[in-house]
Amino acid sequence: MKPEEYDQLIEDPTGYLFNIWLPRVCGDVNAKGQPTSYRSNMSFLKGGMAMMSCFNALTKQTELLRSECGTVSAISGILKAPLDIITDKLRGYLGMCTDLCQRPDKVLAACEAFMPHLLYMALSGADSEKNVPIAIWMHRGCVPFVSQEHFDKIYWPTLKPIVEEIWARGHQVLFYAEGKWAAHLQAFAQLPDRSIIFHVDQDDIFEVHKAIGHKFCISGGIPNFLLSYGTAEQVRNYCKKVIDTVARDGGYVMD
Repeated sequence: MKPEEYDQLIEDPTGYLFNIWLPRVCGDVNAKGQPTSYRSNMSFLKGGMAMMSCFNALTKQTELLRSECGTVSAISGILKAPLDIITDKLRGYLGMCTDLCQRPDKVLAACEAFMPHLLYMALSGADSEKNVPIAIWMHRGCVPFVSQEHFDKIYWPTLKPIVEEIWARGHQVLFYAEGKWAAHLQAFAQLPDRSIIFHVDQDDIFEVHKAIGHKFCISGGIPNFLLSYGTAEQVRNYCKKVIDTVARDGGYVMD
């Protein structure tokens, strides 16, 4: 996406993505105003067939996990923060850094325009029985990618209402918090009790438990470096410490 195209995105996110962004990133798709072609039409058909093949295979594998291994699916439905969509898919990280400095109002407006679409997408794939959480992979909103100011003014105000609405409709959200999020734990504590499961990646799980363990289920928290380079005894001792403290009163998933 070019920086001068924010207004088009804000006015009609779906129209912008379909008519401008998609032809730009997919050479088989005809741009708006160009005559349609067999190749362009087939690109949508092939894309749809590939998605259906993937989803059908995933459904079968999920059922095999359930019936043969007793393992239920961990997630159902996908959510992303509006700012992450713009950063990951449209502007790139360097472009977003420039935009946050030069046109923050446009960035905020674009994030707000995406909110109803992201809510719809999250709910459209959600577990109909409401037993499995909707997952959000969080990565660009943490330290050091986004400043506290931009988190407070853009990232969180456009994500928090989506999570609250999802919870109001009876679904939890799994915050897969990649990286370090300790600086934002108090913001997450604003969410309704039990509305999220917070997965710990690089943060200190014991500090996370102190900050939000009374409100939310916590998962993870076993350091990757310990699993990779620690001895078996070190791993056992660390896991026992987590079980004896974080998991003592329930509300913890070791994964």
